[in-house]
Parts: sequence; structure tokens; C-alpha cells
Amino acid sequence: MARFSLSALGADRPGIVAAVSGALVELGCNLEESSMSILHGHFAILLVVVAPSGVGAWNLEAALSRVAERFSLVVSVRPLDEPADTEHGGREPWTIAVHGADHPGIVHGVTSALAEVDGNVVDLVTRVVGDERSPVYVMTLRVTLPAGGAGEAAVRRVRDAAEALAVHCSVQRDEADVL
Repeated sequence: MARFSLSALGADRPGIVAAVSGALVELGCNLEESSMSILHGHFAILLVVVAPSGVGAWNLEAALSRVAERFSLVVSVRPLDEPADTEHGGREPWTIAVHGADHPGIVHGVTSALAEVDGNVVDLVTRVVGDERSPVYVMTLRVTLPAGGAGEAAVRRVRDAAEALAVHCSVQRDEADVL
């Protein structure tokens, strides 16, 4: 079994996910991880695909070529090494919600503060809501922070950064995921 990163981007249209996943199933592939979203009218796909022995990146690209042409998608496939060790000991999951008047620098300011305190971004989603006269920027991050007192200090640093950016920020420790 081999793992591949697959990304696809194109104008949003019904049937993209069905066509991409169908081409992969025909090769005997499994979708291990996925993230799909509409971004400004364009559909973005990011997948981790597990392929059976003997199926390489070129097989995936060839299988997706008709789908890419049909939906005008830009598709990229690349092999992945074994999963990186993303479980850094002594870290805790947190959720950060930021909102305020839209202006440049919000993502950079908050993520720079996180980087300074060894925070790791696991997931980040942004949206602009409201009308054109008063747009509101909304950002939600799932992060991991150092455990204990270092994590609490990290939370203070992120809140200070948000205050300096004139946006509201709430931070909470995540509870265990429950299915």
C-alpha cells in the first residue's frame, strides 16, 4: 500500500466529489483523510489516498485526467512518506475563535503569536460575513499548545495578539472527541 497527497481545484459544480472518488474507487483506492471546501466559488479538495500495491502517482493522475477535463480541475498527485509524528508529547488540543472588522494581517498576527509559543495549527477556517459596508472576519482554529502552565501562557499571548489586532478572541481547551 502506498499513500499519496491529492489536491484538486476548480469552479464549484455538482458532481465533483462523486467523479473524483469514483475514479479512485475504480483503482481500488481508499480515502484516508480529506478536506473539501468551497472557497470564493471554487471547490478545493485535499486528500490522503491509500492505493493498492502497483498503483503509482501516474496511475492516479491518468485515472483523474477525464474527471479533470470534464470539470476543468487542476489536479496534483504526489507520493507521501510514512505519516509524520504529529503527536508531540505534552500537548493539549484547543479551539480559538476570532472575529472582528475585516482587515489585512489577522491570520498572520494570530498565527505568529501561536508560533512564538510553540502552538501548532491543526485546522484553520476563515470566512468574511456580513455585508460589503461592514464585513466581519471570522476565523476558527484548532491548535495544539504545550500542556500545563506553558499552555495557559500561550493562551494569554494569543489573546494579547488578538487585542492588538482589534479583534475579539475566545480560547477554550477541547474535550475529548466523542463519536
